[in-house]
Amino acid sequence: MSRAKKAEEAVEEVLTAVEEEAYVYMLRCGDGSLYTGWTNDPAHRLRTHQKGQGGKYTRSRLPVEMVYLKKCPTRPEAMRLEYRIKRLTREEKCALVAEGGGWPLPSPDPKEI
Repeated sequence: MSRAKKAEEAVEEVLTAVEEEAYVYMLRCGDGSLYTGWTNDPAHRLRTHQKGQGGKYTRSRLPVEMVYLKKCPTRPEAMRLEYRIKRLTREEKCALVAEGGGWPLPSPDPKEI
């Protein structure tokens, strides 16, 4: 296979990956704080956090519980939403969790967050 063909396939692979759907999530940590992130596989990412192998922030704040999950059509959109959520106040984040944000389970009481 020529270099040009390999390069073309590599670019196509990256563009395809960028267009995959992604999720923005919030975790309630053991100390009551909220952590926001994005992922392509929410169940796997939650297990990773729960094992203490997720973000540096959550490692020292176990256990964690997913309290918000929102599906986005693309990774860039998920990353933009994550950025916007991280800029919210705690009260605004709690309101977002209370709204449900696509999470299929009943929303927790924001007073408990």
